[in-house]
Amino acid sequence: MYWAKSTRIDKIANVISRDRWKEIKSKLHCNDNSKLRRDDPNCDRLFKIRPLVDSLQEKFRNLPKSEFLCIDEQIVPFKGKSGLKQYNPKKPKKWGFKIFVLCDTSGLVYDFEIYCGKIQPVAGFADIGASSNIVLKLVDSVPRNMNHKLFFDNWFSSLPLFVELKQIGIESLGTVRSDRFKGLNFPTDKDMKHDFGRGSVLEKSHVTNTDVEIRAVKWMDNRGVVLVSSFESAQPLTNVKRFDKKVKKEILVPCPKAVITYNKFMSGVDLLDGLVAYYRISTKSKKYYMKMVHHFVDMGVVNAWLVYRRDCSQKNYPKKEIKDLLEFRSDVAAALCSQGKQQARKRGRPSFEDQEEAAYEEKKKKGPAKAPPEVNVRKDGLGHWPVGSNVNSEMDDTDEDHDFLPSDDSVPSSESDDNEVGIMESMDCSDEMIDSVIENVIVSSEIENVNIENVEREVVNIEGIDRDVTVNLGEV
Repeated sequence: MYWAKSTRIDKIANVISRDRWKEIKSKLHCNDNSKLRRDDPNCDRLFKIRPLVDSLQEKFRNLPKSEFLCIDEQIVPFKGKSGLKQYNPKKPKKWGFKIFVLCDTSGLVYDFEIYCGKIQPVAGFADIGASSNIVLKLVDSVPRNMNHKLFFDNWFSSLPLFVELKQIGIESLGTVRSDRFKGLNFPTDKDMKHDFGRGSVLEKSHVTNTDVEIRAVKWMDNRGVVLVSSFESAQPLTNVKRFDKKVKKEILVPCPKAVITYNKFMSGVDLLDGLVAYYRISTKSKKYYMKMVHHFVDMGVVNAWLVYRRDCSQKNYPKKEIKDLLEFRSDVAAALCSQGKQQARKRGRPSFEDQEEAAYEEKKKKGPAKAPPEVNVRKDGLGHWPVGSNVNSEMDDTDEDHDFLPSDDSVPSSESDDNEVGIMESMDCSDEMIDSVIENVIVSSEIENVNIENVEREVVNIEGIDRDVTVNLGEV
């Protein structure tokens, strides 16, 4: 498509040929396959892309962390043959590779971990379950005791996880499954809705053996929602809009603060998925690891764009000057296409645009123009005649033109016959007024029998703009 005559795209076709692209694509590798030991049971399942994954993780972990962080799973769409492929019926893309991602509310990635079938315990922590172990592994790069707050859903939540996070100085909040917490005896959804109604809130508190206080909140909306936190509680309540099927209109329902906070800071990974899906690389390949390579390229570009936006916001750049994601990706692609290539110089004479740009740069070097007169002077309705310099009034008998500024002594009266008159005006006037003045000079010269060979008006200031006007009345 990019190289065909009917659909050719010069930005791509001029950089690389079709055959060259196919050859690179068929032989692209991220690691040395000769070092791969397939017979080893402890073989790295990500050996094909391990250098790329390690490089990205190192760069992402060194980014300054935001206060509010979230952890969720991400699916890389893939339906080919691979032992790493997972099936999740609750996701929009049900088949693909599963990645656990740590990011902030804007979608900026700080760390990620690819699911390979088994999650080992983290060194220095007890084994608290596979879903909770992955959280401890992802927060390894988060600074301790810096008031960071972590959000996650009920797949990761467990009571030991909240305690471990609190002990290392990270606050946490997440939805939970009631069967994972012993002693968390809230009423059922049916009883709670019948006894208390929609919008009812129940809260319980528990202090562990390590003096860590954990609070559990259950809120009854259309169905019950249970949240557990080490820093948030149900109070204060806030009214939210909900649609009531019985009255067929929106009503106000009390909502606990823990639910408001969770909904506000938990959508970072979903936002990242949307940004990656906007301009996803659609190159097809039967090699499973190439799908991962393309996804990490997309993730890296999105992450770079989010860092760029954050830096622009910190420096108070105007929003109109901040590039959107498409423009940013286009600039990255253009920079990569021009990498290692010298820009061809233009041959021949400089174009009109180049001359204009050079004249503009020269004008900037000269500095600003002379300040105009004050408003009361420019608009007083009087003609301001400048004082001319002393010049020799004797003119040669040749036909050559002479530019001069007459002084007060050399300006003749209206009764002279054989003299030249130099007129200079500096006032606010229009073209009609200039023509009127010229006509009056001609009429007065005819009446008084004045032989005027040349009348030169050299500088006329019209509405603050200097214009050169020359009037030849030699034949009058």
